[in-house]
Amino acid sequence: MNAQATVKAASRAASVQKVVGLKSGVEAWLVEDYAVPLIAFDMAFVGGGAQDDSARAGETAMLAALLDEGAGDMDADAFHRALDEKAVEISFSADRDHLQGRAKTLTRHLDSAAEFMRLAICEPRLDTDAIERVRSQMIAGLKREAQDPDAMAGKAWREAAYPNHPYGMAGHGAMESVPAITRDNLLAQRAAQMTRDGLKIAVVGAVDAAKLAGILDHVFAGLPRKGLLKPIVNATMAGVGERHVVDLDVPQTTIRFGLPGVDRHDPDYWPAVVVNHVLGGGVFSARLFKEVREKRGLAYNVRSNLAVFDHSALFTGNVSTKNERAGESVDVIEEEIAKLCADGPSAEELEKAKKYLVGSYALQFDTSTKIAGNLAHLQCGGYDVSFLDERNERIAAVTMNDVLRVGKRLFDNKKLLVAAAGRPVGI
Repeated sequence: MNAQATVKAASRAASVQKVVGLKSGVEAWLVEDYAVPLIAFDMAFVGGGAQDDSARAGETAMLAALLDEGAGDMDADAFHRALDEKAVEISFSADRDHLQGRAKTLTRHLDSAAEFMRLAICEPRLDTDAIERVRSQMIAGLKREAQDPDAMAGKAWREAAYPNHPYGMAGHGAMESVPAITRDNLLAQRAAQMTRDGLKIAVVGAVDAAKLAGILDHVFAGLPRKGLLKPIVNATMAGVGERHVVDLDVPQTTIRFGLPGVDRHDPDYWPAVVVNHVLGGGVFSARLFKEVREKRGLAYNVRSNLAVFDHSALFTGNVSTKNERAGESVDVIEEEIAKLCADGPSAEELEKAKKYLVGSYALQFDTSTKIAGNLAHLQCGGYDVSFLDERNERIAAVTMNDVLRVGKRLFDNKKLLVAAAGRPVGI
């Protein structure tokens, strides 16, 4: 059986309804599922850490951490007790481009869960004691990271890749920025980002469209229709060929490496996914795993992946190895990249990669929370529901000529941007 044959499956797109709240105008993608009496919500507001002021990195992350720390007339303790009494889970987080929320509830507590979501989203208290508690937690995490080789290498790599761009900032803040964040800063970020026009929602579980439409209005109608996000310019990763070392007295070196990637809506994106899988995205089958770990014993693991943000795209990877073998590890990784760029994968590698990528897609839809998360992620990426059926077809259609062309686009005559934390020999 070839990869093309494996894509002929039941339509995922057909199970998705688009539901709109009549009063709020907010749209959600709904998958009705009555197998268990559970409902999962996933939502994302456009904005994220890229909206932080450069002197106050971590604003959005702090805001996200505070949204469930008291709301309406309930302080943090009372709010969490109320959630526990109804077995409702609510959490918020932030990445570079979005402020995200998730909730899970039993069907019989849906109305209570909707009210809790409304309070957290529309009436968060942002009490002073909660702000200081979250600030202390963020600073404690930053202190731990200050001695964490992976965090240190990541910071050095990010700052070299995106100098003078919001993506170069630490989304969870820095030691000098977190203390500067005030309640007014948090309120300003909330007003800018938490609006109906930049909201993507997915819901999966035992609820019908009519009921959900009413919930959308109840939860979100109180939000402003529009915010005022600052414009973020598109950026191409900088620092190609550079080497950055963070000195740290540890026996191993942690290495981050990367190059500019391919945007998710570029016709070359899916061939790039296949190329990356052959190189370092597959675990035991990947060339980097075989060469770096199995043949040479340089590292326990080595990975690469494609990362796509709203305003940039990356090919990235990481490896940890003994200090004395760090330079050798980077050399081997670049040699394998050069070989793949020059010759492409074998026909067997190409077919195996496509089969794996097509076959494993179903694992992203085996729980209600996974389904909701994936549907929200697709909306944030600018895809329509039809993509749920098109995705595997696009991968199955990738040809050897495609991967040869895209391999050269990604890697030809390019040296990796490398950041290493440790005492690496040869970097």
